[in-house]
Amino acid sequence: MNKIISGFSKLSKTQKIKWLGENYTDNPDAFEAELSSWRHSDDATQRVVDGFTENAIANYVLPYSVAPNFIINGRTYAVPMVIEESSVVAAASSAAKFWQERGGFHAEVVSTLKIGQVHFMWSGKPERLYEIFKILKPRLFEATKDLTANMRERGGGITSIQLLDFENLEPGLYQIRAWFETCDSMGANFINSVLERFADTLESFFTEYPDLADDERDVEVIMSILSNYTPECLVKAWVECPIAAFADLARSQGMDADSLARRFQMAVRIAQIDPFRATTHNKGIFNGIDAVVMATGNDFRAIEAGGHTYAARNSQYRSLSTCTVKNGHFRFELELPLAVGTVGGLTALHPLAKRSLEILGKPSARELMCIIAAVGLAQNFAAVRSLITTGIQQGHMKMHLTNILNHLGASEEESAAAQFHFQHQTVSFSAVRAFLQEKRS
Repeated sequence: MNKIISGFSKLSKTQKIKWLGENYTDNPDAFEAELSSWRHSDDATQRVVDGFTENAIANYVLPYSVAPNFIINGRTYAVPMVIEESSVVAAASSAAKFWQERGGFHAEVVSTLKIGQVHFMWSGKPERLYEIFKILKPRLFEATKDLTANMRERGGGITSIQLLDFENLEPGLYQIRAWFETCDSMGANFINSVLERFADTLESFFTEYPDLADDERDVEVIMSILSNYTPECLVKAWVECPIAAFADLARSQGMDADSLARRFQMAVRIAQIDPFRATTHNKGIFNGIDAVVMATGNDFRAIEAGGHTYAARNSQYRSLSTCTVKNGHFRFELELPLAVGTVGGLTALHPLAKRSLEILGKPSARELMCIIAAVGLAQNFAAVRSLITTGIQQGHMKMHLTNILNHLGASEEESAAAQFHFQHQTVSFSAVRAFLQEKRS
Protein backbone atom coordinates (compact mmCIF):
# COMPACT_ATOMS: atom_id res chain seq x y z
CA MET A 1 0.00 0.00 0.00
CA ASN A 2 1.32 3.45 -0.89
CA LYS A 3 1.49 5.44 2.36
CA ILE A 4 2.85 8.64 0.82
CA ILE A 5 0.33 11.47 0.91
CA SER A 6 0.33 14.92 -0.62
CA GLY A 7 -1.48 17.82 1.03
CA PHE A 8 -1.91 16.17 4.43
CA SER A 9 -1.89 19.51 6.23
CA LYS A 10 -4.87 20.67 4.16
CA LEU A 11 -7.10 17.80 5.29
CA SER A 12 -9.60 18.32 8.08
CA LYS A 13 -8.86 16.74 11.44
CA THR A 14 -11.42 14.02 10.77
CA GLN A 15 -9.85 13.28 7.38
CA LYS A 16 -6.36 13.12 8.88
CA ILE A 17 -7.50 10.62 11.53
CA LYS A 18 -9.33 8.53 8.94
CA TRP A 19 -6.27 8.39 6.64
CA LEU A 20 -3.95 7.43 9.52
CA GLY A 21 -6.33 4.74 10.71
CA GLU A 22 -6.72 3.20 7.28
CA ASN A 23 -2.98 3.24 6.53
CA TYR A 24 -1.21 2.68 9.84
CA THR A 25 -3.50 0.79 12.25
CA ASP A 26 -5.07 -2.66 12.50
CA ASN A 27 -8.46 -1.34 13.55
CA PRO A 28 -9.29 1.97 11.84
CA ASP A 29 -12.71 2.32 13.48
CA ALA A 30 -11.32 1.92 17.02
CA PHE A 31 -8.43 4.28 16.20
CA GLU A 32 -10.78 6.95 14.89
CA ALA A 33 -13.12 6.63 17.87
CA GLU A 34 -10.27 6.84 20.41
CA LEU A 35 -8.51 9.84 18.88
CA SER A 36 -11.77 11.65 18.31
CA SER A 37 -12.53 11.32 22.03
CA TRP A 38 -9.37 13.17 23.06
CA ARG A 39 -10.66 16.62 22.33
CA HIS A 40 -11.80 19.59 24.35
CA SER A 41 -15.57 19.81 24.56
CA ASP A 42 -15.16 23.58 24.24
CA ASP A 43 -14.60 24.17 20.51
CA ALA A 44 -13.06 27.60 21.13
CA THR A 45 -10.44 26.10 23.45
CA GLN A 46 -9.78 23.28 20.99
CA ARG A 47 -9.10 25.77 18.20
CA VAL A 48 -6.55 27.51 20.40
CA VAL A 49 -4.83 24.23 21.28
CA ASP A 50 -4.81 23.08 17.64
CA GLY A 51 -3.14 26.34 16.70
CA PHE A 52 -0.07 25.57 18.83
CA THR A 53 1.31 23.16 16.25
CA GLU A 54 0.94 21.67 12.78
CA ASN A 55 -1.23 18.67 11.81
CA ALA A 56 -2.89 18.38 15.23
CA ILE A 57 -5.29 15.42 15.33
CA ALA A 58 -5.94 15.00 19.09
CA ASN A 59 -4.82 16.09 22.55
CA TYR A 60 -2.17 14.11 24.42
CA VAL A 61 -3.16 14.26 28.08
CA LEU A 62 -0.70 14.45 30.98
CA PRO A 63 -1.59 14.78 34.68
CA TYR A 64 -1.83 18.32 36.04
CA SER A 65 -0.85 18.14 39.70
CA VAL A 66 -0.13 20.53 42.54
CA ALA A 67 2.61 20.37 45.17
CA PRO A 68 1.44 22.48 48.13
CA ASN A 69 3.27 24.04 51.08
CA PHE A 70 6.36 25.28 49.26
CA ILE A 71 7.87 28.09 51.32
CA ILE A 72 10.14 30.10 49.02
CA ASN A 73 11.71 33.33 50.24
CA GLY A 74 9.19 33.40 53.07
CA ARG A 75 6.13 33.07 50.84
CA THR A 76 3.96 29.96 50.63
CA TYR A 77 3.16 28.55 47.19
CA ALA A 78 1.03 25.75 45.77
CA VAL A 79 3.09 24.78 42.73
CA PRO A 80 1.42 23.36 39.58
CA MET A 81 3.34 20.48 37.99
CA VAL A 82 2.70 18.63 34.71
CA ILE A 83 4.42 15.25 34.68
CA GLU A 84 3.54 11.58 34.25
CA GLU A 85 6.24 10.10 36.50
CA SER A 86 4.37 8.87 39.53
CA SER A 87 6.84 9.69 42.30
CA VAL A 88 7.89 13.20 41.29
CA VAL A 89 5.06 15.28 42.74
CA ALA A 90 5.02 13.18 45.91
CA ALA A 91 8.78 13.62 46.32
CA ALA A 92 8.60 17.37 45.76
CA SER A 93 5.74 17.69 48.25
CA SER A 94 7.65 15.60 50.79
CA ALA A 95 10.74 17.79 50.45
CA ALA A 96 8.61 20.93 50.74
CA LYS A 97 7.14 19.61 53.98
CA PHE A 98 10.57 18.69 55.35
CA TRP A 99 12.02 22.16 54.73
CA GLN A 100 8.83 23.91 55.80
CA GLU A 101 9.96 23.47 59.40
CA ARG A 102 13.59 24.37 58.65
CA GLY A 103 13.34 27.81 57.10
CA GLY A 104 11.96 26.87 53.71
CA PHE A 105 13.69 27.42 50.38
CA HIS A 106 15.70 30.48 49.48
CA ALA A 107 16.29 31.70 45.94
CA GLU A 108 17.74 34.69 44.13
CA VAL A 109 18.15 35.70 40.52
CA VAL A 110 21.81 36.28 39.70
CA SER A 111 21.32 37.73 36.21
CA THR A 112 18.70 37.79 33.42
CA LEU A 113 20.54 38.41 30.14
CA LYS A 114 19.92 36.27 27.05
CA ILE A 115 22.13 35.85 24.01
CA GLY A 116 21.64 35.96 20.25
CA GLN A 117 24.09 35.36 17.40
CA VAL A 118 24.60 36.27 13.76
CA HIS A 119 27.15 33.90 12.19
CA PHE A 120 28.82 35.12 9.01
CA MET A 121 31.82 34.59 6.73
CA TRP A 122 34.28 37.29 5.67
CA SER A 123 37.57 36.75 3.86
CA GLY A 124 39.50 39.87 4.90
CA LYS A 125 41.93 40.40 7.75
CA PRO A 126 40.45 40.24 11.28
CA GLU A 127 41.98 43.56 12.37
CA ARG A 128 40.32 45.30 9.42
CA LEU A 129 36.95 43.80 10.31
CA TYR A 130 37.26 45.10 13.86
CA GLU A 131 37.89 48.60 12.46
CA ILE A 132 34.82 48.30 10.25
CA PHE A 133 32.71 47.01 13.17
CA LYS A 134 33.27 50.25 15.10
CA ILE A 135 31.25 51.97 12.37
CA LEU A 136 28.74 49.13 11.93
CA LYS A 137 27.89 48.64 15.61
CA PRO A 138 25.91 51.90 16.16
CA ARG A 139 24.06 51.19 12.91
CA LEU A 140 22.88 47.87 14.29
CA PHE A 141 21.34 49.65 17.27
CA GLU A 142 19.79 52.28 15.01
CA ALA A 143 18.41 49.74 12.52
CA THR A 144 16.51 47.88 15.24
CA LYS A 145 15.07 50.83 17.17
CA ASP A 146 11.56 50.12 15.92
CA LEU A 147 11.78 46.45 16.96
CA THR A 148 13.13 47.22 20.43
CA ALA A 149 10.95 50.23 21.24
CA ASN A 150 8.32 48.39 23.30
CA MET A 151 10.91 46.30 25.11
CA ARG A 152 12.95 49.42 25.93
CA GLU A 153 9.84 51.05 27.42
CA ARG A 154 9.57 48.06 29.78
CA GLY A 155 13.21 48.40 30.82
CA GLY A 156 14.71 45.86 28.41
CA GLY A 157 16.19 45.72 24.93
CA ILE A 158 19.69 45.17 23.55
CA THR A 159 22.28 45.65 26.29
CA SER A 160 25.47 45.12 24.27
CA ILE A 161 26.84 43.91 20.93
CA GLN A 162 30.25 42.36 20.25
CA LEU A 163 32.19 40.99 17.30
CA LEU A 164 33.76 37.58 17.88
CA ASP A 165 36.51 36.01 15.78
CA PHE A 166 36.48 32.24 15.13
CA GLU A 167 39.35 32.35 12.61
CA ASN A 168 41.48 29.94 14.68
CA LEU A 169 38.74 27.28 14.42
CA GLU A 170 37.27 28.01 10.98
CA PRO A 171 38.93 30.43 8.54
CA GLY A 172 36.72 33.38 7.74
CA LEU A 173 34.10 32.66 10.40
CA TYR A 174 32.89 35.51 12.61
CA GLN A 175 29.96 36.18 14.88
CA ILE A 176 27.98 39.18 16.03
CA ARG A 177 26.91 38.34 19.55
CA ALA A 178 24.25 40.42 21.27
CA TRP A 179 22.93 40.40 24.83
CA PHE A 180 19.27 41.07 25.53
CA GLU A 181 17.10 41.92 28.51
CA THR A 182 13.57 40.70 27.79
CA CYS A 183 11.90 41.50 31.14
CA ASP A 184 8.91 39.18 31.80
CA SER A 185 8.97 37.71 28.28
CA MET A 186 11.04 34.66 27.38
CA GLY A 187 11.81 36.76 24.28
CA ALA A 188 12.69 34.17 21.62
CA ASN A 189 10.65 35.77 18.84
CA PHE A 190 11.82 39.25 19.83
CA ILE A 191 15.49 38.22 19.84
CA ASN A 192 15.26 36.35 16.53
CA SER A 193 13.54 39.30 14.84
CA VAL A 194 16.30 41.64 16.01
CA LEU A 195 19.01 39.23 14.85
CA GLU A 196 17.52 38.92 11.38
CA ARG A 197 17.44 42.71 11.15
CA PHE A 198 21.12 42.68 12.20
CA ALA A 199 21.85 40.29 9.33
CA ASP A 200 20.07 42.52 6.79
CA THR A 201 21.90 45.58 8.13
CA LEU A 202 25.24 43.77 7.97
CA GLU A 203 24.75 42.78 4.34
CA SER A 204 23.52 46.25 3.35
CA PHE A 205 26.45 47.91 5.10
CA PHE A 206 29.04 45.85 3.23
CA THR A 207 27.27 46.56 -0.05
CA GLU A 208 26.77 50.31 0.38
CA TYR A 209 29.44 51.73 2.71
CA PRO A 210 31.73 53.86 0.51
CA ASP A 211 35.03 53.41 2.42
CA LEU A 212 35.32 49.70 1.68
CA ALA A 213 37.53 48.25 -1.03
CA ASP A 214 35.93 45.90 -3.54
CA ASP A 215 37.63 42.88 -1.98
CA GLU A 216 36.18 43.83 1.43
CA ARG A 217 32.55 43.72 0.37
CA ASP A 218 32.16 39.95 0.16
CA VAL A 219 30.24 39.01 3.33
CA GLU A 220 27.98 35.98 3.68
CA VAL A 221 25.50 35.58 6.54
CA ILE A 222 25.18 31.91 7.47
CA MET A 223 22.42 32.15 10.07
CA SER A 224 20.84 34.35 12.73
CA ILE A 225 19.42 32.72 15.87
CA LEU A 226 19.17 33.07 19.63
CA SER A 227 21.17 30.73 21.84
CA ASN A 228 19.42 28.49 24.36
CA TYR A 229 22.61 28.53 26.40
CA THR A 230 22.03 31.46 28.75
CA PRO A 231 24.86 31.46 31.34
CA GLU A 232 24.01 35.07 32.20
CA CYS A 233 20.35 34.27 32.92
CA LEU A 234 21.08 32.52 36.21
CA VAL A 235 19.13 31.66 39.33
CA LYS A 236 20.35 30.19 42.58
CA ALA A 237 18.29 28.26 45.17
CA TRP A 238 19.38 26.82 48.48
CA VAL A 239 18.30 25.29 51.78
CA GLU A 240 20.29 25.29 54.99
CA CYS A 241 19.93 24.27 58.60
CA PRO A 242 21.93 22.98 61.58
CA ILE A 243 22.94 19.36 61.11
CA ALA A 244 21.08 18.61 64.34
CA ALA A 245 17.83 19.35 62.46
CA PHE A 246 18.31 15.98 60.70
CA ALA A 247 18.09 14.08 64.00
CA ASP A 248 14.58 12.65 63.55
CA LEU A 249 15.15 11.63 59.94
CA ALA A 250 18.52 10.08 60.82
CA ARG A 251 17.09 8.20 63.81
CA SER A 252 14.36 6.67 61.61
CA GLN A 253 17.14 5.24 59.42
CA GLY A 254 19.27 3.95 62.29
CA MET A 255 21.99 6.57 62.06
CA ASP A 256 22.93 9.87 63.67
CA ALA A 257 22.46 13.32 62.13
CA ASP A 258 26.17 13.80 61.38
CA SER A 259 26.32 10.52 59.48
CA LEU A 260 23.23 11.35 57.43
CA ALA A 261 24.59 14.80 56.50
CA ARG A 262 27.96 13.32 55.59
CA ARG A 263 26.37 10.63 53.39
CA PHE A 264 24.25 13.26 51.67
CA GLN A 265 27.29 15.44 51.00
CA MET A 266 29.21 12.48 49.60
CA ALA A 267 26.32 11.51 47.30
CA VAL A 268 26.33 15.01 45.81
CA ARG A 269 30.13 14.97 45.62
CA ILE A 270 30.00 11.76 43.59
CA ALA A 271 27.75 13.57 41.08
CA GLN A 272 30.43 16.27 40.86
CA ILE A 273 33.11 13.68 40.06
CA ASP A 274 31.37 11.08 37.90
CA PRO A 275 29.48 12.12 34.71
CA PHE A 276 27.52 8.84 34.73
CA ARG A 277 26.10 9.66 38.15
CA ALA A 278 25.83 13.39 37.32
CA THR A 279 23.53 12.66 34.38
CA THR A 280 20.99 10.81 36.54
CA HIS A 281 21.44 13.30 39.38
CA ASN A 282 20.64 16.23 37.08
CA LYS A 283 17.77 14.31 35.47
CA GLY A 284 16.21 14.27 38.93
CA ILE A 285 16.59 18.03 39.16
CA PHE A 286 14.86 18.45 35.80
CA ASN A 287 12.04 16.15 36.90
CA GLY A 288 10.94 19.02 39.11
CA ILE A 289 11.98 21.87 36.84
CA ASP A 290 10.36 20.51 33.66
CA ALA A 291 7.09 19.81 35.46
CA VAL A 292 6.70 23.46 36.52
CA VAL A 293 8.01 24.77 33.20
CA MET A 294 5.39 22.75 31.31
CA ALA A 295 2.62 23.79 33.69
CA THR A 296 3.42 27.47 33.06
CA GLY A 297 3.64 27.15 29.27
CA ASN A 298 7.40 27.63 29.02
CA ASP A 299 9.92 25.73 26.87
CA PHE A 300 11.33 22.80 28.84
CA ARG A 301 13.47 21.67 25.89
CA ALA A 302 15.34 24.98 25.75
CA ILE A 303 15.79 25.01 29.52
CA GLU A 304 17.12 21.45 29.59
CA ALA A 305 19.55 22.16 26.74
CA GLY A 306 20.89 25.25 28.50
CA GLY A 307 21.04 23.52 31.87
CA HIS A 308 22.99 20.53 30.59
CA THR A 309 25.43 22.81 28.75
CA TYR A 310 25.93 24.76 31.97
CA ALA A 311 26.62 21.50 33.80
CA ALA A 312 29.50 20.87 31.36
CA ARG A 313 30.83 24.45 31.30
CA ASN A 314 34.16 23.43 32.89
CA SER A 315 34.89 20.70 30.31
CA GLN A 316 33.32 17.91 32.37
CA TYR A 317 29.65 17.21 32.91
CA ARG A 318 28.91 17.70 36.63
CA SER A 319 26.09 18.01 39.13
CA LEU A 320 24.14 21.26 39.01
CA SER A 321 23.83 21.14 42.79
CA THR A 322 26.44 21.30 45.54
CA CYS A 323 26.41 20.45 49.24
CA THR A 324 28.57 21.67 52.11
CA VAL A 325 28.66 20.32 55.65
CA LYS A 326 30.79 22.52 57.86
CA ASN A 327 30.90 23.64 61.49
CA GLY A 328 27.67 21.84 62.31
CA HIS A 329 25.81 23.45 59.41
CA PHE A 330 24.24 21.86 56.31
CA ARG A 331 23.76 23.79 53.05
CA PHE A 332 22.41 22.37 49.78
CA GLU A 333 22.47 24.64 46.74
CA LEU A 334 21.47 24.65 43.07
CA GLU A 335 22.56 27.10 40.37
CA LEU A 336 21.51 26.93 36.72
CA PRO A 337 20.35 29.07 33.78
CA LEU A 338 16.57 29.46 33.48
CA ALA A 339 15.18 31.53 30.62
CA VAL A 340 11.44 31.70 31.29
CA GLY A 341 8.62 34.13 30.68
CA THR A 342 5.28 35.03 32.23
CA VAL A 343 3.90 37.04 29.31
CA GLY A 344 3.52 36.11 25.64
CA GLY A 345 3.70 32.72 23.95
CA LEU A 346 1.81 29.80 25.47
CA THR A 347 1.70 31.57 28.85
CA ALA A 348 -0.95 33.84 27.34
CA LEU A 349 -2.69 31.25 25.15
CA HIS A 350 -2.87 27.93 26.98
CA PRO A 351 -5.81 27.97 29.43
CA LEU A 352 -4.02 25.90 32.08
CA ALA A 353 -0.78 27.84 31.71
CA LYS A 354 -2.72 30.99 32.58
CA ARG A 355 -4.30 29.19 35.55
CA SER A 356 -0.89 28.01 36.70
CA LEU A 357 0.44 31.55 36.79
CA GLU A 358 -2.70 32.63 38.62
CA ILE A 359 -2.18 29.91 41.26
CA LEU A 360 1.41 31.11 41.66
CA GLY A 361 0.22 34.65 42.29
CA LYS A 362 0.91 36.02 38.79
CA PRO A 363 4.68 36.09 39.29
CA SER A 364 7.21 38.11 37.34
CA ALA A 365 9.71 36.15 35.28
CA ARG A 366 12.31 36.64 38.03
CA GLU A 367 9.95 35.26 40.68
CA LEU A 368 9.07 32.32 38.45
CA MET A 369 12.79 31.57 38.03
CA CYS A 370 13.06 31.36 41.83
CA ILE A 371 10.02 29.08 42.12
CA ILE A 372 11.22 26.70 39.41
CA ALA A 373 14.74 26.49 40.84
CA ALA A 374 13.38 25.78 44.32
CA VAL A 375 11.24 22.92 43.00
CA GLY A 376 14.24 21.50 41.16
CA LEU A 377 16.26 21.62 44.37
CA ALA A 378 13.40 20.00 46.32
CA GLN A 379 13.21 17.17 43.83
CA ASN A 380 16.98 16.67 44.01
CA PHE A 381 16.92 16.68 47.82
CA ALA A 382 14.15 14.09 47.92
CA ALA A 383 15.95 11.81 45.46
CA VAL A 384 19.32 11.97 47.21
CA ARG A 385 17.66 11.50 50.61
CA SER A 386 16.00 8.32 49.33
CA LEU A 387 19.20 7.05 47.75
CA ILE A 388 21.25 7.31 50.94
CA THR A 389 18.52 5.86 53.18
CA THR A 390 15.78 3.50 51.96
CA GLY A 391 16.87 3.35 48.32
CA ILE A 392 15.02 4.87 45.39
CA GLN A 393 12.88 1.87 44.48
CA GLN A 394 10.87 1.58 47.68
CA GLY A 395 9.09 4.90 47.31
CA HIS A 396 9.13 4.90 43.53
CA MET A 397 7.53 1.48 43.15
CA LYS A 398 4.89 2.17 45.78
CA MET A 399 3.88 5.24 43.78
CA HIS A 400 4.03 3.12 40.63
CA LEU A 401 1.68 0.52 42.13
CA THR A 402 -1.43 2.24 40.75
CA ASN A 403 -0.01 2.15 37.21
CA ILE A 404 0.76 -1.56 37.56
CA LEU A 405 -2.76 -2.30 38.83
CA ASN A 406 -4.28 -0.37 35.92
CA HIS A 407 -2.06 -2.23 33.48
CA LEU A 408 -3.22 -5.57 34.91
CA GLY A 409 -6.88 -4.53 34.78
CA ALA A 410 -7.49 -4.63 38.55
CA SER A 411 -10.98 -3.82 39.80
CA GLU A 412 -11.60 -1.20 42.50
CA GLU A 413 -11.87 -3.96 45.11
CA GLU A 414 -8.65 -5.63 43.92
CA SER A 415 -6.82 -2.30 43.83
CA ALA A 416 -7.85 -1.47 47.39
CA ALA A 417 -6.71 -4.89 48.57
CA ALA A 418 -3.38 -4.51 46.75
CA GLN A 419 -2.77 -1.06 48.19
CA PHE A 420 -3.28 -2.48 51.68
CA HIS A 421 -1.18 -5.59 51.01
CA PHE A 422 1.82 -3.72 49.59
CA GLN A 423 2.05 -1.17 52.38
CA HIS A 424 4.81 -3.30 53.88
CA GLN A 425 5.80 -5.44 50.90
CA THR A 426 8.22 -4.88 48.03
CA VAL A 427 6.35 -3.71 44.94
CA SER A 428 7.26 -5.20 41.57
CA PHE A 429 5.29 -6.03 38.46
CA SER A 430 5.62 -9.76 39.06
CA ALA A 431 4.67 -9.47 42.75
CA VAL A 432 1.53 -7.48 41.95
CA ARG A 433 0.55 -9.89 39.19
CA ALA A 434 1.02 -12.86 41.54
CA PHE A 435 -1.09 -11.14 44.20
CA LEU A 436 -3.95 -10.55 41.75
CA GLN A 437 -3.78 -14.10 40.39
CA GLU A 438 -4.00 -15.52 43.90
CA LYS A 439 -6.89 -13.24 44.82
CA ARG A 440 -8.78 -14.07 41.63
CA SER A 441 -8.30 -17.82 42.05
